[in-house]
Amino acid sequence: MTTDIFSQLNDSQAQAVRDITGPSLVIAGAGSGKTRVLTYKIAYLIEQGMKPGNILALTFTNKAAREMQSRIEQLLPGRHTHYLWMGTFHHICSRILRVEAQNMGYTRDFTIYDTDDTKNLLKRIVKDLKLDDKLYKASTLYNRISAAKNALISPRKYSTDHDITQRDQQARLYRMAEIYAEYNKRLKASNAMDFDDLLYNTNVLLRDFPDILRKYQEIFQFILVDEYQDTNFSQYLIVRKLAELHHRICVVGDDAQSIYSFRGANIYNILNFQQQYPESKLYKLEQNYRSTQNIVSAANSLISHNKNQIPKQVYSMGNDGEVLHILKADTDTEEAELTARNIVKLQRRDINLENIAMLYRTNAQSRVLEQVLRKYNIPYRVYGGHSFYQRREIKDALAYMRLLVNNRDEESLTRIINVPARGIGPTTVNKILLAARQYDVPAWHVLLNPMQYHLDVNAGTHKKLAAFTQLINNAIEDMRTNDAYNVAKNILEHSGLMADAAADDTPEGISRHENLQELLTGIHEFEEQQRQINDEQTILLSDFLSTVALQTDQDDKEDDQSEKVTMMTIHAAKGLEYDVIFVLGLEEGLFPSDMSQSEDDVEEERRLFYVAITRAKKYCYLGFAAQRFRNGKTTFCVPSRFLSEIDDKYIDKPQHLFRKQSFTRQYSGRYDYDFEDELDTWNNIGDSHSPFPSQTSTTYTPATRQINKTPVGSAYVKGNRQQAQSSFTAGMRVCHAVFGKGTITDIYTENDNVKIEIMFDEGGKKTMLEKFARLTVE
Repeated sequence: MTTDIFSQLNDSQAQAVRDITGPSLVIAGAGSGKTRVLTYKIAYLIEQGMKPGNILALTFTNKAAREMQSRIEQLLPGRHTHYLWMGTFHHICSRILRVEAQNMGYTRDFTIYDTDDTKNLLKRIVKDLKLDDKLYKASTLYNRISAAKNALISPRKYSTDHDITQRDQQARLYRMAEIYAEYNKRLKASNAMDFDDLLYNTNVLLRDFPDILRKYQEIFQFILVDEYQDTNFSQYLIVRKLAELHHRICVVGDDAQSIYSFRGANIYNILNFQQQYPESKLYKLEQNYRSTQNIVSAANSLISHNKNQIPKQVYSMGNDGEVLHILKADTDTEEAELTARNIVKLQRRDINLENIAMLYRTNAQSRVLEQVLRKYNIPYRVYGGHSFYQRREIKDALAYMRLLVNNRDEESLTRIINVPARGIGPTTVNKILLAARQYDVPAWHVLLNPMQYHLDVNAGTHKKLAAFTQLINNAIEDMRTNDAYNVAKNILEHSGLMADAAADDTPEGISRHENLQELLTGIHEFEEQQRQINDEQTILLSDFLSTVALQTDQDDKEDDQSEKVTMMTIHAAKGLEYDVIFVLGLEEGLFPSDMSQSEDDVEEERRLFYVAITRAKKYCYLGFAAQRFRNGKTTFCVPSRFLSEIDDKYIDKPQHLFRKQSFTRQYSGRYDYDFEDELDTWNNIGDSHSPFPSQTSTTYTPATRQINKTPVGSAYVKGNRQQAQSSFTAGMRVCHAVFGKGTITDIYTENDNVKIEIMFDEGGKKTMLEKFARLTVE
């Protein structure tokens, strides 16, 4: 059997598998077969006489544990491999705590609370303490308590820590420590632990009960840890304590793929492993079995710019393959169009849709991508999350809009009557619905005339219902005279949905706010597109809702088993692979994120890009847009610095973009230049005149710039019109897909948008936005 094991390993893998005498660090490059090394090392340990019950193998997903367990059973049938201690950190800790529960004051049948259970309990505590639930949001409390537990900070330590107390006071969470203590007290009273408790209480157990620590140290004669770069402090300490007796530990991971610091992961756990275990041996798995050489080389050249890393030179035994392709677009919509067209071309090359993935930095980017894929009839699935229009905050926003258009819509009414929270609880809602049933009228009529329908609620509730009714009535009046975009924008603001998301500084809250802004962007673009088709200046909200309803209805009827393009964030893509990868939105402020303020932050963003590229097996496309409509206005964008860091040999940067020009403009916080200057930034990436900070910089200022409304060299201004910088000129003959041929009569900029007036041969005079017109020169 030993011969069979090593015949299936390369030299580096075999060396890592054979080392079973002491600590070892296996740095596994992307696609280098780390799971095979872990699996075969466990099999080798058993072959060398170690009992399966003395081996601890820690993974980060249940799927990985199941796959490894299954493979080991195939390699060693009949060797009692089911006795292996194999699973996620939480699974193994739960198993230990079930046995030792009485030492911690629990019974062995304690309940494990999930995130929803935790948040509901926190809501009850806030209510019982008579605190403002708009300030003491369950998600905020949950994240603070989770971070504390993963840092092994007890409620008592939390209340006495000056820095923590100061941070909470700045956030006006003056009673945060009290909530944390009360939360833990109620968990204990309910014989329950949350997910973080599984790690926290295991650490307490191993700290406070030396005999129990010794027991498990003797049981676990060899410890293996997968994805070690993703461990947090609590996980690191558990592993360290359990390995103290035998020092037989093997950790496997890739520092270049450490991308979860927002969850508490600490890259220095893997970077400092050799310092913690001076006798440890280092093995590097550098042969990539996934990607072509050009993809691997491009990723190598990118990650070489990081300072905090364990150097390695990954290589592929496959063919060179194609270089990475650049998709340069003027707008995010055009970026999506270019992506869709390339997908169609790939299909003609017999690439199946299921082998194609579109990756992006933030969930909000999926909206325009989904819209364009529908246009091209390309089926897709959103991996690791809901489709844009199925996300909770989007469904809430659309429910408000649907209620304005059709106030008989009971589902929409009941969904948002207390969203954001306004003190109208389930009991009141049930009374409203009961009255509507008794009098056979819509629930909205009961709200309009609560006394007429004998709604049995107190004066305070009557006041809240009246305020909600007034909110909706005002929005209905607004809808009579305003267009879809402004009606939607006003209801999101006046209802409190936008403010509620903006006030939540957790990653979830930031994502909610971005998604709501993206919804408004979609409505704005819908209006502009509709105005190009007809001359109506006011586009109704009902028109947009009808379009959305048709789209989502079609999605619901799709066969989930059919071939589909996969869409996901890069974080969700880790561990996956596809023949074709599109990485989109490669612009400063988006990727790297504008929240990346320190050098460590930027290095993690670079690692994230490395992960994105190395998902590709055969083809990799990198997209960016020169402008995006974000947060209610057009934002001009600079291509991501990361594009300049990829060696020119491995990327097809368009040659016409390399006009050598001097780059002497001084950046002092105010930017007074037109769009051509933005393109010059791409032209000069990699020059000594690059505007990006050097790698020695410890701070980073986002390079996305708000363009001065008056273009450089503007010759005239008519009202709020300004001369436009455009590739088109007055008098030029052009062709439009809908209206046919015509002559350009005027070009100007209005409200930051370039508009073109065209006299069509058959359709008369039309005014269009250049970015949506898609004109071709005749």
